[in-house]
Amino acid sequence: MTVLVELSTQSLANGGSAVGRYENRAVFVRGALPGEAVRARVVKDKGSYWHADLVEVLEASPHRRPSLCPVAEKGDSGCCDLAFLDPEAARALKGRVASEQLARLGGVEWAGDAEALGAPTGWRTRTRLAVDQSGRAGFHRYHSKELAAGLDCPQPVPGALDGLAQRRFPAGAELLVVVDDEGDRHIQLADRKHGRRSLEGSGIATQRVGERTWRLPVRAFWQPHREAARRYSALVAEWAGELPGAVAWDLYGGAGLFASALADSVGQAGRVFTVDSAGASSRAAVESLADLRQVEVLSGSTAKLLPDLPSAQVAVVDPPRAGAGRAVVAALAGTDRIIHIGCETAAFSRDVGLYVEHGYTVREIRVFDAFPLTHHMECFALLER
Repeated sequence: MTVLVELSTQSLANGGSAVGRYENRAVFVRGALPGEAVRARVVKDKGSYWHADLVEVLEASPHRRPSLCPVAEKGDSGCCDLAFLDPEAARALKGRVASEQLARLGGVEWAGDAEALGAPTGWRTRTRLAVDQSGRAGFHRYHSKELAAGLDCPQPVPGALDGLAQRRFPAGAELLVVVDDEGDRHIQLADRKHGRRSLEGSGIATQRVGERTWRLPVRAFWQPHREAARRYSALVAEWAGELPGAVAWDLYGGAGLFASALADSVGQAGRVFTVDSAGASSRAAVESLADLRQVEVLSGSTAKLLPDLPSAQVAVVDPPRAGAGRAVVAALAGTDRIIHIGCETAAFSRDVGLYVEHGYTVREIRVFDAFPLTHHMECFALLER
């Protein structure tokens, strides 16, 4: 039976839903904003709380705007879950979410707004699309295998998806579209019958930060926001400081973006160990950092390789969404300075709390609105013993 409820919302949850209460039960309403009166349809009963979808806004937040994403608005795509929120207000709300997660899961007090990396549209350089049974490429509907109609999402950089709506692809395939720092577009198709193949471009993306150039397979990890790699690298260099002759770790290091910054920090007399489990990323790091004799690239599990590394004075830790976890944080506990990064706020907050348990002090936290029009953000913490 369909359950419709009317309630007022008070805050934004970590997953992007607004939270209100109905008969002493918390209700997470997707599509609502804090400070609104709404009518919502309950879609999942979790006992002590409900998940619901917005049906009607009865009293709107002053920060609600016409949606910037027609795909999400008309097709219920999961691509832009906050495209109807004023971008400045979105950064304030994201900062509040980060603050609440840090306090609740990490025991750390912090207040601030998420920082903009640029305009809220035209920022995404890497876009994944699915292909339906008719051969049309598109975005998935929210938590569904079905696709929404249209490709006019405002996230991708200009020209990234041009012409793809008119083309047909093998049913059930996946497309990866990458626009690199040369402005070249690469399109790779993956399907069960033919595996992976390039439809456009060389399949090797050129990325630049400062005077250094990376050439890496388009499926190797690189920051999706066009400004993120430069901004993050500069922040890591600032926080690492000058540590001539020191040992530095770049954990979950991908293609070695932060290893390059750490190499400058420790100088030619120092040593940098960059570790990643993805072979393509490690190979890109070897090639791109070949001139940095102080950098050693290790391919494998961070958790398994970490105990065999020489002690470090500074470490950059950029784990996947699940976070570093208790064992890795414990293995880092002898390091003087740690720069911890997280793209999932709850996991980031839990990791920060683990460092505090090991005697670290949080010196600074920065939060970036690295995924505009969505609830996601990127968090950085500087921790010292």
